[in-house]
Amino acid sequence: MALSFCGNDRGSSAYSVDNGVLDNGCFVDALNLVPHVFLLFITFPILFIGWGSQSSKVQIHHNTWLHFPGHNLRWILTFTLLFVHVCEIAEGIVSNTQMESNHLHLFMPALMGFIAATTSVVYYHNIETANFPKLLLALFIYWILAFITKMIKLWKFAEASLGVQQLRFCITALLVVLYGLLMAVEINVIRVRKYVFFANPQKVKPPEDLQDLGVRFLQPFVNLLSKATYWWMNPLIIKAHKRPIELKKIGKLPIAMRALTNYMRLKDSYEEQRKTEDQDKSPSIWKSMYRAFGGPILLSSTLRYMADLLGFAGPLCISGIVEHLDNSTEFDRTNKTGNMTFGVYFMSSTELLQNTSVLAVLLFLALVLQRTFLQASYYVTIETGINLRGALLAMIYNKILRLSTSNMSMGEMTLGQINNLVAIETNQLMWFLFLCPNLWAMPVQIIMGVILLYYLLGESALIGAGVILLLAPVQYLIATKLADTQKSTLDYSTDRLKKTTEILKGIKLLKLYAWENIFCDRVEETRGKELTSLKTFSLYTSMSIFMNVAIPIAAVLATFVTHAYIEEVRLSPARAFASLALFHILVTPLFLLSTVVRFAVKALVSVQKLSEFLQSDEIGDDSWRNAEMPLEVGKKNKHHGITKVVNRKGRYRMDNYEQPMRRQLRPTETEDVAVQVNEGYFTWGSNLSTLSDINIQIPTGQLTMIVGQVGCGKSSLLLAMLGEMQTIRGKVYWSNKNRYSVAYAAQKSWLLNATVEENITFGSPFNKQRYKAVIDACSLQPDIDLLPFGDQTEIGERGINLSGGQRQRICVARALYQNTNIVFLDDPFSALDIHLSDHLMQEGILKFLQDDKRTVVLVTHKLQYLIHADWIIAMKDGSVLREGTLKDIQTYDVELYEHWKTLMNRQDQELEKETEMESQTILERKTLRRAFYSREAKSQTDDEDEEEEVEEDDDDNMSTTTSRRSKIPWKMCCRYLSSGGFLMVFLMVSSKLAKHSVMVAIDYWLAAWTSSNPHNQSLADPFVNATNYTKNDDAQIAEHRSYVPVFIILCGAAIALCLITSLTVEFLGVAAATNLHHNLLNKIIHAPIRFFDVTPLGQILNRFSADTNIIDQHIPQTLESLTRSILLCLSAIGVIAFVTPAFLIALVPLMVAFYFIQKYFRVASKDLQDLDDSTQLPLLCHFSETAEGLTTIRAFRHEARFKQRMLELTDTNNTAYLFLSAANRWLEVRTDYLGAVIVLTASVAAIWTSSQSGLVGLGLTYALTVTNYLNWVVRNLADLEVQMAAVKKVNSFLSTESENYEGSMNVSQVPEDWPQHGEIKIQDLCVRYDTMLKPVLKHVNAHINPGQKVGICGRTGSGKSSLSLAFFNMVDVFDGKIVIDGIDICKLPLQTLRSRLSIILQDPVLFSGSIRLNLDPECTCTDDRLWEALEIAQLKNMVKALPGGLDAVVTEGGENFSVGQRQLFCLARAFVRKSSILIMDEATASIDMATENILQKVVMTAFADRTVVTIAHLVSSILEAEQVLVFESGTLVESDSAPNLLALKDSLFSILVRTHK
Repeated sequence: MALSFCGNDRGSSAYSVDNGVLDNGCFVDALNLVPHVFLLFITFPILFIGWGSQSSKVQIHHNTWLHFPGHNLRWILTFTLLFVHVCEIAEGIVSNTQMESNHLHLFMPALMGFIAATTSVVYYHNIETANFPKLLLALFIYWILAFITKMIKLWKFAEASLGVQQLRFCITALLVVLYGLLMAVEINVIRVRKYVFFANPQKVKPPEDLQDLGVRFLQPFVNLLSKATYWWMNPLIIKAHKRPIELKKIGKLPIAMRALTNYMRLKDSYEEQRKTEDQDKSPSIWKSMYRAFGGPILLSSTLRYMADLLGFAGPLCISGIVEHLDNSTEFDRTNKTGNMTFGVYFMSSTELLQNTSVLAVLLFLALVLQRTFLQASYYVTIETGINLRGALLAMIYNKILRLSTSNMSMGEMTLGQINNLVAIETNQLMWFLFLCPNLWAMPVQIIMGVILLYYLLGESALIGAGVILLLAPVQYLIATKLADTQKSTLDYSTDRLKKTTEILKGIKLLKLYAWENIFCDRVEETRGKELTSLKTFSLYTSMSIFMNVAIPIAAVLATFVTHAYIEEVRLSPARAFASLALFHILVTPLFLLSTVVRFAVKALVSVQKLSEFLQSDEIGDDSWRNAEMPLEVGKKNKHHGITKVVNRKGRYRMDNYEQPMRRQLRPTETEDVAVQVNEGYFTWGSNLSTLSDINIQIPTGQLTMIVGQVGCGKSSLLLAMLGEMQTIRGKVYWSNKNRYSVAYAAQKSWLLNATVEENITFGSPFNKQRYKAVIDACSLQPDIDLLPFGDQTEIGERGINLSGGQRQRICVARALYQNTNIVFLDDPFSALDIHLSDHLMQEGILKFLQDDKRTVVLVTHKLQYLIHADWIIAMKDGSVLREGTLKDIQTYDVELYEHWKTLMNRQDQELEKETEMESQTILERKTLRRAFYSREAKSQTDDEDEEEEVEEDDDDNMSTTTSRRSKIPWKMCCRYLSSGGFLMVFLMVSSKLAKHSVMVAIDYWLAAWTSSNPHNQSLADPFVNATNYTKNDDAQIAEHRSYVPVFIILCGAAIALCLITSLTVEFLGVAAATNLHHNLLNKIIHAPIRFFDVTPLGQILNRFSADTNIIDQHIPQTLESLTRSILLCLSAIGVIAFVTPAFLIALVPLMVAFYFIQKYFRVASKDLQDLDDSTQLPLLCHFSETAEGLTTIRAFRHEARFKQRMLELTDTNNTAYLFLSAANRWLEVRTDYLGAVIVLTASVAAIWTSSQSGLVGLGLTYALTVTNYLNWVVRNLADLEVQMAAVKKVNSFLSTESENYEGSMNVSQVPEDWPQHGEIKIQDLCVRYDTMLKPVLKHVNAHINPGQKVGICGRTGSGKSSLSLAFFNMVDVFDGKIVIDGIDICKLPLQTLRSRLSIILQDPVLFSGSIRLNLDPECTCTDDRLWEALEIAQLKNMVKALPGGLDAVVTEGGENFSVGQRQLFCLARAFVRKSSILIMDEATASIDMATENILQKVVMTAFADRTVVTIAHLVSSILEAEQVLVFESGTLVESDSAPNLLALKDSLFSILVRTHK
C-alpha cells in the first residue's frame, strides 16, 4: 500500500474538488496543518536565537519569578489540548485501519497539532521567564488561525449532518472550544500587560519574596508543570548526595507561609467571633480555623475527588483490555458501527474504546493524572497544616507570656502541660488537617466502588461489599482502642522519664547512699506497666494490620463463591480481575477511614485543651504597670514622709518616725518613692493570703534590703510588687518612669539556651566597658576563662551545665548589665561563698549600682550587709515586721536589733576565722575544668571511632561520604533484630514468605478458574437439542464449581497467615524494646560517676525519651510496612514476568531509574528529617524556657523580643518540614510515574504477545498494585534508616564500663554492725578520676581514731573532695588502701560499703514522692526514728504542719521547699542512717545563720560518739577539730590538732587562717 496523504482507494475521488474546495475532506485536513506548521517555523528560530544569547533574561536568581495573567489556566488548557490531540491521533490511526489504503490526513494533522501544542507551552514558558511579552503575539496569531481552521472543519461536518455520535465530530468541537479559550487567555494578557496596541506597557516587579534571595521554597512561584512534578526540587535533592543539606540551603519561608502572617489570619477570625457572638461564650477554634484556612482545604478536596474518580479508570480499563483480548478473535470488520463520509471512515465513540492498545494508553494517562492530582491534594493539605501549626504556636506563645504566675506555681498549668500543647496538641491538629479531605472523599470513593462492583458482578458484589462494611466498625473499634493504649503508654513513659530524670540528676547521691538499685527498680516498675501497655498496643496494631490485609481477602472470597452459586452467567476473567482491582481500591479508604476518624477524635480533644488553655487566667490588668498611676497618690506619697507600720500581731507599735536623710537626688528626680504598696493582701491563687497587710515604700535611688527567716515571704513580696501575685486587695504604685524598667534576678537562677554573653546582655546593646565592669563585679572572669569558647560558650539545657553559683552569678550579672532604674535582686548570695558575696556586694551593688543612683531592692540572709542598707524591711510570716533604717530599728525595736546583732556577731566571727571559703567556687570551677577536659578526651575518642567506620580503605574522601550517606545501616538492623530474639525473627521471615506465596496462589487460582473453559461454551447454543443442552450445562456448572473448595482453603490459609505475620512483627518489636531499655538502664545506672561528669544529662535523657520511644513504637511498624511493601512489589513483578516474559526487558531501565530515585531521595530525606528534628528542639526549648522564666521576662519587659525569636524558630522549623514534605511528594510523583510506566509496559507486552486472557488480567491487576507500593518501599527504607539511628545511639551507651560492684569479699564475711568503731586508716593512698587522667591524691597516709572529729582543708584543687569520694570507692584507687575498722574498703562489695557510711553533700537533692521516701527509701526505719531525725534537723514542726506528715508530697526536685529546707532534709537523711562514720562536704551555703549555728551544735551533740570527717570550706567549723588534715596539690602536708598547727607559725594551716583573716 502506497503512502499517500489522501489515500488511494480504488475508485475514490480523493483529490477531486468538483463540489468546491472546502467540500473535499482531505483538503480541510490539509488546511488544518497550516497553523501548526506556521507556529513551528516561527518559534524555533526565536527560541534558538533569543536563548542563545541569554542577555534578555532579567537578572534575578530564580528563573521562575514571573507569571503572566491567566498563567495556570493556560497550562491547564494546554494539557487538555494535548490530551484531546492524543485522542484525535488514536481515532485517526484506528479509523485508518478500516480503510483500504493509508490515509495520512486522518492522523497527520493531529500529530502536528500535538507537536505544536507542546512547542507552544515551551515557548510560552521561556517568554515568561525572560519577561518579554511582545513575543506572545506569535502565539496569539497561532490560536486565531487554529481556531478558524478547526471552525471550518466543524462547519463542514455539521453540513454533512455528522453528529455527536461520531467521535471525530466530538473531538473537533472540543478543539474549537479549547482554541477559543486559549485565544481569550491571550487577549487577557494583552489587556492587563498592555504590551502591544497600548502606548504605555505596564512594568512588572517580581513578588516581594523573590526579591529576597533567602527564599528557597519555590513551590508557590514555579509554573504548573514544575508544581505538579516538584521539578524545582531536583537541584536540592541531587546536591544533597554530595554534601548534606544545611539550614542555609533551605533559606526562608515565603511571606504567605510565615507564622506571623498565619497567626494574624487565625487571630483575626478568633477575635471576630468575640465581637459578633455573645461575650460569655468562648470563641470556637474550629470556626476560626475554618475561616482562616477553609479555602485551601476546599481546593485540596476538589483535587482529591478528581484523583479518586480517575482511580476507577484502572479496573475498568483492565476489564476492557482482558475482554477484548478474549473477543479479538471474533472481532470482525463486518460489525462496523461507523459510517463513510468524505470517502473516509467515521467511527463511533464506543468503537475506539474497544481497541486494546488505546485502552492501554488511556490506562497509562489516567494513572499519571490520578497520581498527579493525589499528590497535589496532599501537598495543599500539608502546606495548610503547617501554616495552621505556625499560627497555633504563635497563639499559644502569646498566651504563655500573659499567663498568671499563680497558675504555674499552684500546678494548675504545669510546664508539662504547656510542652504537651506545643509538642503534641498542635501536631495533632496539623495531622488532622493533613487527613481532613479524606473525611469527605472516602465515602464517595466507597459508594462509587460498590456501584461499579454491582455493575460488574451483580448481587454477589453486594455481599462482598457487605463483608467490608461489616468489618469496618471493627476496624474503627481497634483504632480507638489503639489510641487509648497509646495514650496510657504515653502516660507511663512520661512517668518513667520523670523518674529517670530524677535518678540522673541525683545520681551522685544515689551512688553514695547505695540506693541506685532501689530507684532503678522504681523505674523498672513503671517500665513494666509501660511494657504491658505496649504489648496491648502491639496487639491492637497487629490486629489493625491484620484487618487491612484480611478484609479484602474475605470480601473476594465471599463475592466469588456466592457468584459461582447464584449467578447464571459464568465469571469471565475480565470481570473477575476488574472486581479484584476494585476490592484493592476499596480497602485503602476503609483502612484509612478508621485512622482519619481516630485523628478527628484526637483533634476534638486537642481543640478542647487548646480552648481551655486560651481561656485560662491571665496576669492582672497591666495598667498600673504601665505607670498610669493616679496622680493624687503620687502627691500623697510626697507629703507623707511619715508612714505607720503596724505589725499584724500588734506586738510592736511604732510611733511615727522621720525618714532618714537621703542622699543628694538627681536633679530630674522629683519622686522619692519608687514603689509603694498600700494595704496589700496578696495570694498565690488559693484564697489564703500569702502576704497580708503590706504597707511599704521603696525609696528611689537607694539600697533597700528585705530580711527575714527562711520562708517568710521575702521573694513573694518582690513578685507582688512586680504584679505576678494575685491581689486580694490593696494597691501597688510605681512612680511614673520606673515601671518600664526593672532588672530582676530571681532566686532560682534562670538561664537561656544561649551563650554566656547573650545571657548577660539579654537583648540590650553590647557595651564593652560596661560588660567588663559587670563581669568583674560578679567575678565571672575566671569561670569564663575555663569555658572552651569563653563567653561564646552555649550554656543551658543544650549546652554546658554550670554549677548553681555560676548560674546565679550570671543571672545577677544580667540584672546589673541592664540599664534600668530599679534592680530587684532575690537572694543573690544564696549559692555564693563569702568572698564572692563580699566582692559582689562591694563592687556590684554598692559601687556599680549605687554610683548609677539606681534603686536597688535586695533580699538576703547575710545580715552583715545591713550596715550598707539605706532602708530595711524586716519580714515575718508573710507580713512586714519592721520598716526603716538600721538606726530607726536600733532605736525603736531593741529586741529585734539585739537578735540581729548576735547573729551578725556570729557571722563576723566567722569572717574573722574565715579561711578557705573560696574553695566552693573554686571547686565549681574545678568540676567545670574536669568536665571539659574529659569531655574533649571523650569526644576525640568518639570521633576516632566514627572515622574508623567511615574510612574503609578508601582514600577518596568524596566517594566515602557519598557511599556512607547512601548506605543502609544493616549492622544496626541486625543488632535490633537480635535483641528481639532469633526465634521471632525466624517466625517473622517464614510467615511473611508463606503469606505472600499464598496470596499469589489465590489470584493465580482465580485466573485458572475464570478462564477454565472457552468463552463461547459458557452459554448454551440454542441450536443444540435440549437434552444435550442440560447435560452439557450441568457438567459445566459442576466443573465450574469444582474450583471453589481450593479457593476457600487458600483464602482461609491466607487470612490465618496474615494474623501470624502481623503478630510476630509486633511482638518481635516488643521483645527488642524490652531488652534494649533494660540493658540501657542497667548500664547507665551502674556506670561510674565519671561517666556522668563527662556526658551531658540531656544526651542521656534523649536515649531514654526520644530514642526509646522510636524503638518502642515506630520501628516495628516501619519494619512491618517495609517488608510488606517489598514482598508485594516483588511478587507483583514476578507475576507480570511470569505472564509476559517480554516485560523483563523493559524492567531493566525501570529498575535503574528506581534505584537512582531512591538513592537520591533517601539521602536528602535523611538530611531534611535531621533538619526538622534539630530545628524542632530549639523551638520546644524556647517554649519551656519562656514558661520557666516568665517572671524574669515580664519584669524585664522583654515579651516582644521573645515573641520575635519564637516566630523565627517556628518559621525555621516549618521550612524544614515543608521541604521534607515536598521531598516526599517529589519521590511519590516519581515512583508513581514509574508505576504507571510499569502498567503501560505490562499491558502493551500482554497485548502484543496475546497470551491467555485470565493471566493477562492477573498480570495487570498486580501491575496496578505496584504503583501503590513502590513509594512505600522507599519511604519506609528512609524512615527505617532514620529510626535505626536511635538503636545506634542506645547501642553506643551499652558499651559503657560498669563500676565493679562485686568486690573480692563476700557479704557474709562483713560483720553486721561494721563499721562498729569508725576507725579509719589511710595507707599510701593514690587516687585518680580516670585512667587517662593524672592522679589527684598521691601517697596519702593518715590515721583517724574512732569517734574523732576530723577537719580536712587545703587550697583549691588540693584533693579534699576527692578524698571524700575515695571513702566511698567512687574514684579510681589505683594504689594504697583505706582501711575502716580493719577491712580494706576496696575489697568490699560497693553496695555494702556505701550503705554503711553517711555523707552530706554540698547541693541538696530531693526526689519526688513522700518525705518518708526521701529519708528512708529502703523503708527499714520506724517512724519514731524518722521524727527524731527531723527534730534534730529542726524540721519536725514544719513537717507536722504539712498534710500527711511523713507522707506529705515532695514535688520534683523538692521545689515545694526552700533551698534551706532542702538542705536540712539532707541532714536529716544522714542522721537517719545510724552510721558510725559521717562525712560532711560543707553543706551550709544556702542556710541562714541562725539555722546554721543550730546545725553545728547538733553535729557536735548528735554525733558525739561517731567519727565525723568535715571537708572544710569554712575553717571556723574545724578550729575545734581534734585532728586537721591539710592538703596541698594532692598530697597530705600536715596532720595534727588545730591548736597545735596554729602554734606553728609557718605551718600551712596557720598561713591559710592568716591569709583569710
